[in-house]
Amino acid sequence: MTPQPRWIRAIRTFLALTVVLVSVLSTVPAQAVTYVPITGSGSTWSKNALDQWRRNVASNYGMTVNYTGGGSSTGRTDFAAGTVDFAVSEIPFQTHPEDNSAPEDTKRGYAYMPIVAGGSSFMYNLKIGGVRVSNLRLSGEVVTKIFTGVITKWNDPAIQTDNPGLAMPDKGIVPVVRSDGSGSTAQFTLWMSKQHPDLWNAFCAKVNRPTPCGLTSFYPTYGNAKAQSSSSDVAGYVSQDYGEGAITYVEYSYALKAGFPVVKVLNAAGYYVEPTANSVAVALLKAEINTTPGPDYLTQILDGVYNNTDPRTYPLSSYSYMIVPTEIGGVFNKDKGTTLRAFAKYMLCEGQQQAAALGYSPLPMNLVMAGSDQIKKIPGEGADGVDFNDCNNPTFKPGDSPSSNQLAISAQQPAECDKVGTSQCVTGTAGAPDDTPTSGTGTPGTASNADTAAVAAAAAGLGTAAVGAAGSVYDENGALISGGGAGSTGVVGTAVASPFSLADNGWGVQQSIMLFAGVLLVGSAVLPPVLWRRLKPRGAKAGSR
Repeated sequence: MTPQPRWIRAIRTFLALTVVLVSVLSTVPAQAVTYVPITGSGSTWSKNALDQWRRNVASNYGMTVNYTGGGSSTGRTDFAAGTVDFAVSEIPFQTHPEDNSAPEDTKRGYAYMPIVAGGSSFMYNLKIGGVRVSNLRLSGEVVTKIFTGVITKWNDPAIQTDNPGLAMPDKGIVPVVRSDGSGSTAQFTLWMSKQHPDLWNAFCAKVNRPTPCGLTSFYPTYGNAKAQSSSSDVAGYVSQDYGEGAITYVEYSYALKAGFPVVKVLNAAGYYVEPTANSVAVALLKAEINTTPGPDYLTQILDGVYNNTDPRTYPLSSYSYMIVPTEIGGVFNKDKGTTLRAFAKYMLCEGQQQAAALGYSPLPMNLVMAGSDQIKKIPGEGADGVDFNDCNNPTFKPGDSPSSNQLAISAQQPAECDKVGTSQCVTGTAGAPDDTPTSGTGTPGTASNADTAAVAAAAAGLGTAAVGAAGSVYDENGALISGGGAGSTGVVGTAVASPFSLADNGWGVQQSIMLFAGVLLVGSAVLPPVLWRRLKPRGAKAGSR
């Protein structure tokens, strides 16, 4: 056989060496940055999301993020003392704490960065004739009266008015409140102070709190109310057998996790709505964000949310902040800042993909933009901000306006059976596994014609459903499943990534290197013979030089 020219052999050798080099490089992790562990404390409201994100970054990037959910007040105290690298809270630092303690003052610079939105829900444990109720509806006034001791029985006429399809039982109500300083309490009491000030102020006077009474992080114990120390503890109390008759305020995520229902709350448009990701997204379109430079930059003003007249709105919607350092101090240093920057960027983009499945609502583009600016203030290297053309956040896509929100755009109108004055939907809420047929008699298993149709539709494979006007079948989010009723336009359902999938399946540097290596390997085998055949003189015989 005729030896190949030296230049062909050189090409082969070069390509072979390139393949070896690239193969070695492909074994090097794509993430070359060394991350030092960081530690935070605070909110239990957003802890379920934080815990999932911490597992994700540990698995994907070797990043260690420690977090203790001791309540928002504890987080702010720890941050002020310099004993943690970051804190998480639903409310900003309090310059005049309601318990007359010293002002929450921190000596190092800080900034508020939104991390996730959600609805403050009312999880409950109630049975009628031995069957669990999963479709309870309450107005804001009734909710306030329950948590201020004015309404004490489940068969109170006001509750019965909200639930004409249920024969409410003659059973005492057990309110379960937080014993620790919490953002959940602060958000709930802020809403009561804004929406039902007379009831809230009268209650504060009874429990010897100064009036007029605003928000408080520490809920007063009263009457037969039970006090528990965290979101998981209040949800845990309600979910036990001894918790029958109990109701608590807690982030929607905890009800999903416990497999229990939450109250559909009456909004300003006259519809009872559940705090799903979409209804929270719609509500927060009316949130005002403090954009004045200063210590309260990016804090939320929720009056417009409480009174949002969009029928899809869940009125007790808000978001949670991460308090990040803008200066070196306490236990925080520049190396930790590098880790915190990377973790913050992950939360604002990729982490938001799992928000809805975990019981939260992903942040919209305007808050991600604001959060990106806050990342740049953290001392450290890398993750200078968010690339909005490469941010895997489900609320926006490249080219979207900062004021748009894909979840709000696709949110369905509520079912007609969720309108005030109707006999109410049968659909179970949150983590409830079953529907509650309505009859007005309280007899389990009997239902009106509309409810019977809903149960039949579910049995026929249409899923958990409630029937609205004109025979239309809706799911628990108000999305039309079948029929031609009003509000039937838009997307019926949306695929959501599993909250328990830790792997990052996106295309990265490592995958690109391996693809390049494969192309070179094929090229080293195929290209030289092809070139040789093309370059060999016409008429040359085998064996000739």
